[in-house]
Amino acid sequence: MADAGRRQALESVAQEDAVRRLDQLDPPDVLDAGALFFRPGRHGFRISDEIFVRSNKFLYCHMILTGLGCEGKQMPDGLSMTSHTQTMRAAVLGSYGEPLEVTSVPRPVAGPGQILVRLQACGVCHTDVHIWRGESIPLHAPSPFVMGHEGIGRVEAIGEGVGGWSLGDRAGVPWIHDTCRRCDECLDGYESFCQHHRAHGLNVPGAFAEYVVCDASFAVALPEAIDPVTTAPVMCAGVTAYGAVKRAGLKAGEKCIVFGCGGLGLYAVQIAGRLGVSVFAVDRDPAKLEIARRYGAVETEIADSGLPSRLAAKSEKYHACINFAPTTATWDAMVAGIRPRGRIIAAAMVFQPVPLIQEWLTATGVLITGTSVGTRQEMRELVAMHADKPLETTVEVIALEDVSAGLVALERGQSKGRYVISFAR
Repeated sequence: MADAGRRQALESVAQEDAVRRLDQLDPPDVLDAGALFFRPGRHGFRISDEIFVRSNKFLYCHMILTGLGCEGKQMPDGLSMTSHTQTMRAAVLGSYGEPLEVTSVPRPVAGPGQILVRLQACGVCHTDVHIWRGESIPLHAPSPFVMGHEGIGRVEAIGEGVGGWSLGDRAGVPWIHDTCRRCDECLDGYESFCQHHRAHGLNVPGAFAEYVVCDASFAVALPEAIDPVTTAPVMCAGVTAYGAVKRAGLKAGEKCIVFGCGGLGLYAVQIAGRLGVSVFAVDRDPAKLEIARRYGAVETEIADSGLPSRLAAKSEKYHACINFAPTTATWDAMVAGIRPRGRIIAAAMVFQPVPLIQEWLTATGVLITGTSVGTRQEMRELVAMHADKPLETTVEVIALEDVSAGLVALERGQSKGRYVISFAR
């Protein structure tokens, strides 16, 4: 429908016939944001969030908005339109370590180069625990603050100068909001290592809210068929695991140890397995090791004080060790299990030092490197892998009000998978 025709149709809906049968109305575009209010009666309810609400065979449109000349008018059939300051519900961090407060805050607006995403789901990541506790990089945004960086939703508004996105597109909200785009890391395609990047839920408002603003070039285009709840953790945990496997340089037929079978480690078990790698999974929780076996691990071991000795006794060592466990206790086991010229990948946030003897490095040629989430190219590769055959994860769906309890459970190691906030209404 041409712009003039679309406008005429919307004006007709607003001024003449606000309720029409579905088969009589083409789906109009969202032009702005607003709300319709229904008087008490058969249709006595308010629509302030949904784009379309279907009741029986009728379509109620709340996109009849600013610019159509009907704002604040009385509509036929008891309909009236009111402009209002737009707000959203969000879990707000006021003080480090204190429970997040679920409250009403102003809804963000997409600026130039940005999109506004209306969230359907958001994962709760272990990095959120460090941010919540104030243990990680200090927040660079004023308090109170909205955390969260594993979001899935739909494009609600598009800022000036944005191409490649349409209203209603499914979009992912990753850790990285934007980068400097000028440093060697950015120019070489390793923007996740940009030392000037800004991150959702760290120094720009995040996705523990009904809406979030994303840089259009870093938001993740997602296929329609994906499930928002089970895909949300892919936006950080999944791509971090994928990036770690890529940094390890693993090839089909090689052997790898994955330390820590939480959400990230279990993703790595599956990703490495799909590449033809033989995976040995290590965790202190037998239940998590059982999940790892179900996801394709060919060996499993309990992480205890005797693990380094058992690995040292093996005649055949491993091409790579990837550590997702946030503890220094895995270090001796990695040293015992890695083969000469192997690769050790640090993928967990550990704030204590480990003993490193340089003579051991010179004698073995072992490479040690870190990884932080993944690049945009790695995200595209992972989304394609996930769309072809969804990566499995154990998800516990929680409400926005339950985020603080989820953070505590993650901190105590009590989760069996990933907590995911559902914004379903």
